[in-house]
Amino acid sequence: MTEVKREVFGQMPQEEGGGVVEKFCLKSDSVKIEILSLGCIIAALETKDRDGKFSDVVLGFDTLEGYTRKHPFFGAVVGRVANRIAKGRFTVDGKEYQLFLNNGPNSLHGGAKGFDKVLWSPQVLPNGVCFFRLSPDGEEGYPGDLKVWVTYTLNGGELAINYRAQTSKTTPISLTNHAYFNLSGQGSGDIYDHEISIEADSYLPVDDTKIPTGEVAAVQGTGFDLRQPVKLGKHLQKFCLDGFDHNFCLQQAQARRLVARARHPPTGRAMEVHTTQPGIQFYTGNNLDGSLKGKGAVTYPKHSAFCLETQNWPDAVNKPHFPSALLQPGEEYNHTTWLVFSAT
Repeated sequence: MTEVKREVFGQMPQEEGGGVVEKFCLKSDSVKIEILSLGCIIAALETKDRDGKFSDVVLGFDTLEGYTRKHPFFGAVVGRVANRIAKGRFTVDGKEYQLFLNNGPNSLHGGAKGFDKVLWSPQVLPNGVCFFRLSPDGEEGYPGDLKVWVTYTLNGGELAINYRAQTSKTTPISLTNHAYFNLSGQGSGDIYDHEISIEADSYLPVDDTKIPTGEVAAVQGTGFDLRQPVKLGKHLQKFCLDGFDHNFCLQQAQARRLVARARHPPTGRAMEVHTTQPGIQFYTGNNLDGSLKGKGAVTYPKHSAFCLETQNWPDAVNKPHFPSALLQPGEEYNHTTWLVFSAT
């Protein structure tokens, strides 16, 4: 049985349009989650270690104020298009669209005011919560009225996140949740003692602005071969990597499949990622620099969390040989990601 509670978390500042931000608490016997109606943000996620002790394993803030200031998308749903679009430009049906550039020369995670910075309309479900919003035609430069539903449901140790969308004009779309995980507990230093594996035979090399070059490269014999679990710290050292911020290309199937696993041997906590998406962005918190004060007034230094963001391939709207990022009127975008938590 999942218990669902709702409460007021805070009030948006007037210059952000005001409005009440609610918090939804989902609780099973092994997982407790707090989700905000602002940006569908996972603000807390507690799981048990092998001794049955709960710890919060996602980065974030104690108060609404933290989330209304600039932060690196902690726990939020990002869109219309997760990740980067080169030069913020794309062409659909012969028409060129220009987006806001918020990541060097590129557009990142939906632009200046993406899905992470807006209030969603919630509906409580027996075992979760469904958030809805209408992204109007032209919002952040994107075409079409886009109706979006994001549903979180908790069953035992499994959190399912379902994304659905319908549009009035052809538009690119790629939705993901940007939770930052540290399985030893948020605020507990680096993630070097975590073991990570990703079920991918290829990945996308990127240029110096993090846009895929277009090559789909084999992981075999490289530091990107994570098909067997690697200890993160040792692995980064061995391959002289500053960290990961790359898309791994998953088996192209619409069915649910296991695509990644993270484990923290000292506590026994583990997380499996299952998805219907074609890609997963593995990011090791390279841009965290200790300047943000998070929950419990702890700071978040570099490599103090990892993200496993299931999504379409970055810049797919400009790369015809990548999986299509376009949603047509009359079609439905429908993807689900499952996070399965356990302890051994």
